[in-house]
Amino acid sequence: MTSQLTANRSAPLAGTVRAPGDKSMSHRSMIFGGMASGVTTVEGLLEGDDVLATARAIEAFGAKVERTGEGEWRIEGAGGFRTPQTVIDCGNAGTGVRLLMGAAAGYPLTATFDGDASLRKRPMKRVTGPLADMGARFGWLAAEDRVPVALTGGALKGIDYVQTVASAQIKSAILLAGLNAEGVTTVTEPEKSRDHTERMLRAFGAEVLVEDRGEGWTITLKGRQPLKGTHVAVPGDPSSAAFPLAAGLIVPGSEVTVEGVMLNTLRTGLFDTWIEMGADLTIHNRREAGGEDVGDITARHSRLKGVVVPEDRAASMIDEYPILAATAAFADGVTVMRGVGEMRVKESDRIALMVNGLRACGVQVEEEPEGFLVTGGPVRGGATVATAHDHRIAMSHLVLGLAAEQPVSVLDPEMIATSFPGFVEMMNGLGGRID
Repeated sequence: MTSQLTANRSAPLAGTVRAPGDKSMSHRSMIFGGMASGVTTVEGLLEGDDVLATARAIEAFGAKVERTGEGEWRIEGAGGFRTPQTVIDCGNAGTGVRLLMGAAAGYPLTATFDGDASLRKRPMKRVTGPLADMGARFGWLAAEDRVPVALTGGALKGIDYVQTVASAQIKSAILLAGLNAEGVTTVTEPEKSRDHTERMLRAFGAEVLVEDRGEGWTITLKGRQPLKGTHVAVPGDPSSAAFPLAAGLIVPGSEVTVEGVMLNTLRTGLFDTWIEMGADLTIHNRREAGGEDVGDITARHSRLKGVVVPEDRAASMIDEYPILAATAAFADGVTVMRGVGEMRVKESDRIALMVNGLRACGVQVEEEPEGFLVTGGPVRGGATVATAHDHRIAMSHLVLGLAAEQPVSVLDPEMIATSFPGFVEMMNGLGGRID
């Protein structure tokens, strides 16, 4: 039986909430803790399905993993990975599988990686290609470039890798493999992608050199560097904070505050874009947590205007374009989003799904191969939207439904738990009407 959630037009939203822990940092804290010697403790971990799959994976690779409280975990690493006795099932986690392959490639082991139906559609050669250049071997067990895939690691050599597109997942996989490779590994990016791996490697005791090259940068890492367990405080995920903040911007009379949001400048492209659109968005109580800048963000209902989003901003907000498109539906004029072809190879073809969903809700949208244009105005709603089991598509349309004239339903919303357990409860606690 197909399940669904329905969002209804809501009275003004009000309140203060805390975003779930950052997913990128949560994955990395688990993987690095599993690679390290000694104990790593984590607070604020995102306990969504994706991260829990990564926790099970590093346990299969030989680490001891224990949940000690809400969002609090203890990882006892053995100083490296060993051959697992089972298939490494990464569920829906693209970040998890790609970073785990990079980490595992550096050790003399054999492991098979797999995932759910959605993950099996996502391209993997972008990561396995450079790892193979370093000496790892891969055997495709079904379709080439897709999991399931068998990896044989060990005896790697460092490489100089120049990326054609900025991707933190590719960069991170190469750097994690480079930790246990012979020689030096460098990764050069044309644009700067999120730098959580570089920051966290230093926290675990590794030496990482980052050279700024204008728009991009080069990261250099010497091989044969052991990691040592440490404490990681995971701040709130800006990608998740975007949903209650978006609702605050589009539901008339609303004022919503999200506490403890990561403000790493490589992750705040959506907030910059909203401010350019005229959003009443204020950041206060700035501080540091887990080696990252964090702060509290308040969003008040705003009259938004359409903008042209700079294409070079895509790397800092690629996951946020669905919720940007939902808010753009209420803006005056056209919001232009181009250079975002990467959206088509996420958990789903997010461009196509957002275009179809918005059109079903009465919004004027123009689709392009590498982007889309949204013309704002009154949003009729009154649609049931297919999500292809994509959590961000589901949440974006539910937020849209809180301000639309008629209810908006989404199919197969269970996958929201991959990134935002408690989403419905949080939104309803602010005054939303999702059932």
